[in-house]
Amino acid sequence: MTVVDHQGIQIAFEDRGVGHPVVLGHSFLCSGEMWREQVPVLADRYRVINPDFRGHGQSSHLTDRFSLYDAVDDVIAVMDALGIERAFWCGLSIGGMVALRAALSHPERVAGLILMDTDAGAETAWHKVKYRAMGAGARAIGFRPLLPAISGLMFGATTRHKNRPLVEEWKAQFAGNHVPSALLCLDALIRRDSVLDRLHEIQVPALVLVGEEDRSLPVALSRRIHERLPDSTFQVIPGAGHLSALEQPARVNEAITGFLATQAK
Repeated sequence: MTVVDHQGIQIAFEDRGVGHPVVLGHSFLCSGEMWREQVPVLADRYRVINPDFRGHGQSSHLTDRFSLYDAVDDVIAVMDALGIERAFWCGLSIGGMVALRAALSHPERVAGLILMDTDAGAETAWHKVKYRAMGAGARAIGFRPLLPAISGLMFGATTRHKNRPLVEEWKAQFAGNHVPSALLCLDALIRRDSVLDRLHEIQVPALVLVGEEDRSLPVALSRRIHERLPDSTFQVIPGAGHLSALEQPARVNEAITGFLATQAK
């Protein structure tokens, strides 16, 4: 992994392949490792930039509050360090939220969007209460006692029943997160602004993907993104929950490469 310093925070990233740049953005509590089934496929044709968001993976632990717009600037700092002016931004969950805000705040840096299992709205009042309670629990006792609830939000029923090794592997990854950093990331998610009323401003092509069994950010949230974007296609991934890129990699890869083949020219 290579590292770029931005705002005193070390942002670690992977840089593989050649061709049109594609930036990946992972889910909360994950890291760039979440894209392990996508990176080799994409790197055959494209230059793939796969950062760990601040507070995740090999990037710096956190001590201060931040916003999703700070995460946008982290990614742009990586692009600047690599001399990349414009890229396709592919993000899942918080990664999709960051990609949407990049398209609105720095449209000249975004060639297109792949938005997976994400939301353009503000956090709901009920989810704020629930996630703050989970955060308080993690602060007091760590993530391990919360892993059944977390895995239920992250993985669909199909994966939980048919691919237990994958679920167990990622439960260990979730448990290994630096708790103070994760809580600051959760805070950024809870405080996020709504960009629903600005989606019409985004003029680049977009692919909106969502796992059919996503309980964390259900299909309806992705559908309303699709309906408000001027140029988008929409696809539901069967047999996948929130972490669709891990749960149904072949289907996700087919959708992403198909989109990029028509747009990244």
